[in-house]
Amino acid sequence: MNRPTAQPPIPKGKKFDAIVVGSGISGGWSAKELCEKGLNVLLLERGRMIEHVSDYHTATKAPWEFPHRNQQMPPELLAKYPVQNRTGFTITEATHHHFVNDLENPYVEEKPFDWIRGYHVGGKSLMWGRYSFRFSDLDFEANAKEGIATDWPIRYKDIAPWYDYVEKFAGIAGSRDGLPHLPDGQFQPPLPDNCLEAHLRQSVNAQFPDRKVISARAAHLTAPTAQQMALGRAKCQFRNLCMRGCPYGAYFSTQSATLPAARRTNRLTVRPHSIVNSIIYDEREGRATGVRVIDEQTHEWLEFSASIIFLNASALGSTYILMNSRSNRFPTGMDESGQLGRNLMDHHFHVGATADYDRDLDKYYYGRHPAGLYIPRFRNLGTDRQPFRRGYGFEVYTNRENWEHAYREEGFGADFKTKATQFGSWKVTLDAFGECLPYEDNRVYLTSEQTDKWGQPVLKMDVHYRENETLMRRDAQEQAVLMLEKAGFSNISGFDSQAHPGLSIHEMGTARMGTSPNNSVFNRFNQHHLVKNVFCTDGACMTSSPCQNPSLTYMALSARAADYAVKALKRGDIPR
Repeated sequence: MNRPTAQPPIPKGKKFDAIVVGSGISGGWSAKELCEKGLNVLLLERGRMIEHVSDYHTATKAPWEFPHRNQQMPPELLAKYPVQNRTGFTITEATHHHFVNDLENPYVEEKPFDWIRGYHVGGKSLMWGRYSFRFSDLDFEANAKEGIATDWPIRYKDIAPWYDYVEKFAGIAGSRDGLPHLPDGQFQPPLPDNCLEAHLRQSVNAQFPDRKVISARAAHLTAPTAQQMALGRAKCQFRNLCMRGCPYGAYFSTQSATLPAARRTNRLTVRPHSIVNSIIYDEREGRATGVRVIDEQTHEWLEFSASIIFLNASALGSTYILMNSRSNRFPTGMDESGQLGRNLMDHHFHVGATADYDRDLDKYYYGRHPAGLYIPRFRNLGTDRQPFRRGYGFEVYTNRENWEHAYREEGFGADFKTKATQFGSWKVTLDAFGECLPYEDNRVYLTSEQTDKWGQPVLKMDVHYRENETLMRRDAQEQAVLMLEKAGFSNISGFDSQAHPGLSIHEMGTARMGTSPNNSVFNRFNQHHLVKNVFCTDGACMTSSPCQNPSLTYMALSARAADYAVKALKRGDIPR
């Protein structure tokens, strides 16, 4: 039996300059930036410590080193992950320890919602898909132009220099493609095409003037800089075992990049096993003074104090904390706009087409590169007008079957063995990721219908897709089939899995940015409209959900907000 581990002792009454809640992609960035700008920072993580390299216990294991060859999970272990296993690929012997125990961390589904989580230092930065795209003014202006929800309080020019800044540090492989609706960035060389990808790129680009197949922009080092190597990071090895943790530091994660950068300032204190329950609000001063914490292992209640609080606990995690932060001023949670908990969005996906590629059967590829091609949004651009609003982009996955194709073959003897040692078919999948509009009644609540292991109320999800998403999905499937037909593929099959919200793991909204405290929770600098020393830069702050993967934007918003917060602290606009 594992005994509770004593956490780093923090002297009673000690006040930090800043507390960062959550250590994932945005939390790691917030901690790094605040530390490097001279603040003493307490980084709180509700789960266990995972140290870079030494705690990636399955990163270099071969299939035969797992009890079940990494092919199946024991039923008694799988029973702990009824929600996490809905993804269909994450819960294996090699990866299950990076996902939450659903039995200890329940929630209530008014309508189906797949809440995929990782509670440990590094959060989902250890398991994310690593696709890293900028938003453009097409995205930031859409709500205002269409009269939907509320306007973003920022435009591309406000965040562009911060995109530059975080891309240079994180390391993004990609190509400069000159698309105004998908701005170019500070890229390292793109991941190379295999022969199938080269064919698809050339064919679609030649036959469809309104769209362009490009290299996926992914947070993988292909030409590490001196700054990145000084942190111990190295070039991507094309193992594509990323979800186990990368011992080479080749993809961007908290462990490989922002945490070591913050630690070398000697201003960072990390406390794992620290479940932040709520923000402490001082009625007389009109400001937050700290946070209430439950020790995950001992169940002890603690309080920590700071001048600034950054919420980076994930979209729904940060919103939970704000909802639970009740006071006389905020009897229903830290908000007066009525928007807290509303406008929950997630990309709708798992719709598109698959096909076989019958050429180049004498070719294979070297390694397993971790990202392929991308087809950026081409709907509702320029003169194109569709019966739905916004648009979608396609992630393109390709592979060639190895000996595993013989699982489906009948036969025996020498001929069968020979056939089984040959490579199988080339396969391609076009999988659309579409924008979900911000619907005010797509929302979450706090409920005591159930409680978690620590006696806390849980979130109740009331979220579903609407007609706009349905029309978009229909078009995405039709266009995927059409592109594969025009490109000369065979055995083409459209698909639509009708995935529920949450499964894309791109939760956005529920504590959005906006132009005033009447329409939003946070302002243009991710600062709480009414509690000026509270900031939020994770998915909760999103005002809409552009079809591009959002993590790069969280990084840029975190760096920008930290810069603003430190300057405000030094000016005295935020009292210490």
